[in-house]
Amino acid sequence: MLSCSIFTGLRRIASGCALAVTLCFPVAALAKDKPAKAKLSIELAAVVDGLSNPASAWVRNIDGQLFASMVVVSSSDDTTLKDLRKSVLGSGGTINYVYTSINGLAMTLPVGRVMEVATRPDVVAIVPNRSVARTGGLLQASTGATEATGTYSGRLDGSGIGIAVLDSGVQASHLNLSGPSRLPRVQAALDLVQASKALGNLPWTAGLDNAALAKLKVDTSLYLPSNLLSSVTRVTRTDSYGHGTHVASIAAGRGNYQLPDSSGIAPNANVFDVRVLDDTGIGTLADVLAGIDWVIQNAALMKIRVMNLSLAASSTDSFLVDPLARAVRNATAAGIVVVVAAGNMGKSADGRETYGSVGSPGHDPSVITVGASNPRATAARGDDSVAGFSSRGPTRGRTLLDDASPWLDNLVKPDLVAPGNRIVGALATDVLGTRSSWNLLATTYPELAAVPGASQAPNQTLMQLSGTSVAAPVVAGAAALMLQANPGLTPPLVKAILQYTAQPLPGANLFQQGVGQLNIEGAVRLAGALRTDIATALAAGRLKPGDPLLAAGRAMPAPQSTLNGQTFAWGRLITAGGNYVLSGDALFTRFQPFYDPTLTWTRQIVLRNSISYWPLTTVARSFSESRVTTRQLLVTSGVLRIDRSFSSAAASLLAPTASFATQTASGSGVILSEGVILSEGVILSEGVILSEGIILSEGVILSEGIILSEGVILSEGIILSESADPLSRIDPNSTGER
Repeated sequence: MLSCSIFTGLRRIASGCALAVTLCFPVAALAKDKPAKAKLSIELAAVVDGLSNPASAWVRNIDGQLFASMVVVSSSDDTTLKDLRKSVLGSGGTINYVYTSINGLAMTLPVGRVMEVATRPDVVAIVPNRSVARTGGLLQASTGATEATGTYSGRLDGSGIGIAVLDSGVQASHLNLSGPSRLPRVQAALDLVQASKALGNLPWTAGLDNAALAKLKVDTSLYLPSNLLSSVTRVTRTDSYGHGTHVASIAAGRGNYQLPDSSGIAPNANVFDVRVLDDTGIGTLADVLAGIDWVIQNAALMKIRVMNLSLAASSTDSFLVDPLARAVRNATAAGIVVVVAAGNMGKSADGRETYGSVGSPGHDPSVITVGASNPRATAARGDDSVAGFSSRGPTRGRTLLDDASPWLDNLVKPDLVAPGNRIVGALATDVLGTRSSWNLLATTYPELAAVPGASQAPNQTLMQLSGTSVAAPVVAGAAALMLQANPGLTPPLVKAILQYTAQPLPGANLFQQGVGQLNIEGAVRLAGALRTDIATALAAGRLKPGDPLLAAGRAMPAPQSTLNGQTFAWGRLITAGGNYVLSGDALFTRFQPFYDPTLTWTRQIVLRNSISYWPLTTVARSFSESRVTTRQLLVTSGVLRIDRSFSSAAASLLAPTASFATQTASGSGVILSEGVILSEGVILSEGVILSEGIILSEGVILSEGIILSEGVILSEGIILSESADPLSRIDPNSTGER
């Protein structure tokens, strides 16, 4: 597990003259030298020290003794974590789950004995089993999906592409989620909420190892193949809260049976319902991790290419140790495009703009983190703006590195924005669809169901929601169209294409909108210009840095799109390495090493994920993550670096994204003659050593009057609250621009 030159199973690092031999060591190899207390998240450390006793679901008093439900990230080579499990049991704890998506487990342990586990050298981090919550026709026209379908002789509608929706459930019987023959497109349902309930109080019973029982619940009794859906009681009311059905319909809804047309972006994609949020829209970190496990293990068999997470957990932990971040990073390494909502914390309680408020797992560099734009109820894009509620970057997670030096993430996020204000989608009910069976959101806030022109007939009901949670599935649907057009795209390449073809909105900076607003027409056109064997060639070791990416006989498409009669230039920008802004045709005419989904690059930290598979299968058995410490090419020569055009990194922090696009259009920027190379743990570019604080050093004030959040710490139950929540910063009856 220490070698990074060859992966077990299907994946191998591309080798060649431009890529030096790479030696790696596990990120947590020196965990034994890291102070034990530093392995605890901030809120857990406070409880262990007796400074806090929160009224939280992850803490419980049992017979006068305080217990905590937690997730442990391990560096052990033993995927069963036998020794760690034995240690937890010996400390009076209970094992609740051993994960595939991360090298870790869920446990319940007396608070007074947490440090016994933290001192183990194979323990990297311990975090609470935090609450996770939903983040809170016109759609196709405003995003360019309508034009995209005309790019090819065959209609692009997501056919053959599976989208996993980890949310509050999906109503399979809703007409919006049926196919052309009106048969349900929900291919399978997995209910982790019910699985947890079935375990009852076992997780809080000391001295038990429930891992095998929990796995059995997930693998058999609560996994429902489509041919069994009709015989299961839960299908009568699969989404009592209403969020997941709405999200699924935005990504893959077919709503042309009535006006208004509520069709989503990929109206013939298959949907996989992974329920991790309960009837009030709240879930747990442990259940979400188990859901990601299931998606990873079934992706190849069921052709799941996209996973949507319109949810988040509060976290001040760096993506390096955060369990959700690690899980989605491994999903990306396994070839799944992971789309995550940025969150709805763009404004403080008193209405001031807040930076640094992106939650987990949106703070991971591998995922596509989506902020929300306001289309103002029109298909025209000229009046669109970034929604005030949409969470701003930079990411503010922190940890101690192996040498005990402090690390602050400071990634540019979100990656891009998509329509997320008053978006119409399916309203979940029971299978009868009567008014009395409407979901909790629509019942509590009837104004959400006041959709002009909607018939609200049984199983045809509609509602509207606002939030980044409805912007994320717009991008998930776009990814499905791109993968239908070109199934050979890797997840990082999907992300780069979406960014490159986006349209910067005027006046908004990188931390507000990323590189701009989603442009599906351009993304599909660029995806179709590339060769279709990229992923397979990379996995087989046949694709080397700098190799041609364009399909035979194809050229780079014109970098502009015309939507609804309006023509605009692409921004031609992507973000990479945490805080680089790159451009140029070379990004897509040549293979860039950071398009490898097993590679994660953030400043001088470069990680390599390896996957082991069950024998003779494509089912992932375990993942390991190592840090690259010797020479590694990351970006080839000929790529344009735009952020170097500014006088200093600080000067570019709040510059409008459009100014970066202007630099690109004018031919400005620095052409990387040597590319970007990792050498002995530092990044070299044009011979310049990039310092740690290139984006934002600790304590730097962005500008007068701008609030910088030091990580997202939110109270229980209002985590990234949705527009229908009375505690939300989003007024469901407003334009979203409070």
